[in-house]
Amino acid sequence: MNSMDVEVVRTAMDWMNRGHRVVMGTVVRTWGSSPRPPGSLMVIRDDGQVAGSLSGGCIEDDLIGRVARGELAARLPQTTTYGASAEEAQRFGLPCGGTVQIVLEPLSGLSLLRELLAAIEEHRVVRRRLELSTGSVSLAPCLDGDALRFDGQTLETVHGPRLRLLIIGGGQLSRYLASMAVMLDYRVTVCDPREEYHEGWAAMEGVTLSRQMPDDLVLAMNLDANSALVAVTHDPKLDDLALMEALKTRAFYVGALGSRRNNETRRLRLLDFDVSAAEVQHLRGPVGLNLGGKTPPEIALAIVAEMTAVRRGVALDGNLADWSGSQTACRVSV
Repeated sequence: MNSMDVEVVRTAMDWMNRGHRVVMGTVVRTWGSSPRPPGSLMVIRDDGQVAGSLSGGCIEDDLIGRVARGELAARLPQTTTYGASAEEAQRFGLPCGGTVQIVLEPLSGLSLLRELLAAIEEHRVVRRRLELSTGSVSLAPCLDGDALRFDGQTLETVHGPRLRLLIIGGGQLSRYLASMAVMLDYRVTVCDPREEYHEGWAAMEGVTLSRQMPDDLVLAMNLDANSALVAVTHDPKLDDLALMEALKTRAFYVGALGSRRNNETRRLRLLDFDVSAAEVQHLRGPVGLNLGGKTPPEIALAIVAEMTAVRRGVALDGNLADWSGSQTACRVSV
């Protein structure tokens, strides 16, 4: 569950506490082109107020009216489908003949929303199971990924923080990078043992500052396949300590700031620290896409763009991934 959907659940709880009837919609399947992916949430209040989105605006008006009239999910959860035909897709403005299937759930104290939010705030990942025939809900620890499951009778959704970003260095670039990553629903940790870089981090919501040595912190965090690390200090004594441990983990992204030449030198150094040639090849350096940026926010944007592409399995080739002959990556004050 990302931060936007957490706010949807919080809004639903607030409305229920004020005595409103609330129905929660979850996208469970899409066919063709769809504006919102499975797992997207929206809550509908009895007076027509909504929070969240299921289609980017295509079907919401019709859905709100049907819920308000009691045609859908009056007592128990119910499924509904939009865009089942080309005519309906055109009517509701769904792109490219897309189809969206939604589960609508009337919420109550038995929906376990309070318990769900408590688990998320404790940084636990949980699977929420909804039985459509009875409306009963249960929560359990999630150990097998973040896939939504729906078989027509039972809806299982996964909630809680999953993405993590460890930034080595607490300078100016790190602040922009941390802010953008938080917006993308990463739990961000900034590591810098240098006291002069600690000012102001406590006030940044969603970011934890660590004073540990980088290698010790990488080992302590046990980076997994949902973790990323970016080293931006320009100080090999700090960056290399983090990289030599991070490259041995399952982290989906490990990157380091610096020019192409500096990173080639860094790769040779890492081979002397018991890092294998195969592991060294996983280093992203120069870090980020080559967007031509020179300022700290532009460099941060290039980094989170590449992180997103790698996480989504997008092949990176062509000019955006080509740093040959470019010095842009090191023209930034960190």
